[in-house]
Amino acid sequence: MNVQEGLVPKTMRAATLTAPGTMTVKTVQQPQPGAGEVRIAIEGCGVCASNLLPWKGSEWIDYPLEPGGLGHESWGTIDAVGSDVAGLEPGDRVASLSGRSYAEYDVAPASAVVKLPPALDGEPFPGEPLACAFNIFRRSDVRPGQTVAIVGIGFLGAVLTKLASDAGARVIAISRRPSSLELAKHYGAAETIPMDDHWQIIERVKALTGEGLCERVIECVGYQWPLDLAGELVGFGGRLVIAGYHQDGPRQVNMQMWNWKGIDVINAHERDPAVSLQGLQEAVQAVASGRLDPTPLYTHRYPLQRLGEALDATRDKPDGFVKALVTVA
Repeated sequence: MNVQEGLVPKTMRAATLTAPGTMTVKTVQQPQPGAGEVRIAIEGCGVCASNLLPWKGSEWIDYPLEPGGLGHESWGTIDAVGSDVAGLEPGDRVASLSGRSYAEYDVAPASAVVKLPPALDGEPFPGEPLACAFNIFRRSDVRPGQTVAIVGIGFLGAVLTKLASDAGARVIAISRRPSSLELAKHYGAAETIPMDDHWQIIERVKALTGEGLCERVIECVGYQWPLDLAGELVGFGGRLVIAGYHQDGPRQVNMQMWNWKGIDVINAHERDPAVSLQGLQEAVQAVASGRLDPTPLYTHRYPLQRLGEALDATRDKPDGFVKALVTVA
């Protein structure tokens, strides 16, 4: 339905973080799309590790959050369009870069959604983390023949393992859990190393690289020790790519070592909406063509009313956990 035809205000269910560790599903009014916007009937939304700090609680966060807030990995079907929208219409199935998708409906700029082709009919598509992976990979500038260490194999690390190995690089996957290392092998890692002892990991990478270390190291964890480790693994003139989301406070770095080795340091999180959209478009094309199959990464599913359990699982990582999806439709 086009909004100019007149929409009768209706209600919807939306999950609201009312206090640290307390998620409540409330009935609220449906959002209405404005000029240049579309409304999406949400099918599902992935759960991001960036949700965990608000879930734990922080003094700088004002509770309650807005209904649907924190949900930003959604897909669904457009059910209404605002004025000045071209190329999108009700019935189009899309992935969205919107931010209130722990709800039955969300509104997004038309410039922040990508149509999902028929090849993806019925398949979940948490577009935002897939877009992140493609944008991070572009910033990593991985080239054939390079050795690439990926520190932390969760959803992001697994996708980057696939992209880097497909690009002709030799991937060394470093992660804490045995199931994560097996996942890395599935996605093309040539070598795997348990992330347990700092100096043993460095010596193992030296042995694998003839003491030269790695041309590219991608840190995907978001904590101090993995960042320290990642810096140690970069060879002279190499590139350290920070893909982990460091949100819980300042970090210290060994600037003497970084200077001595002459490494490039890339903070690979994109904030330009056009670049984010580019990553989403690339991800849709890769998954639809069969070049990337993210299905093994969607390990846990929860209905909207159990979003709190999904957040706990994202924090605690039960055996085999990679990513939780919250189903709405």
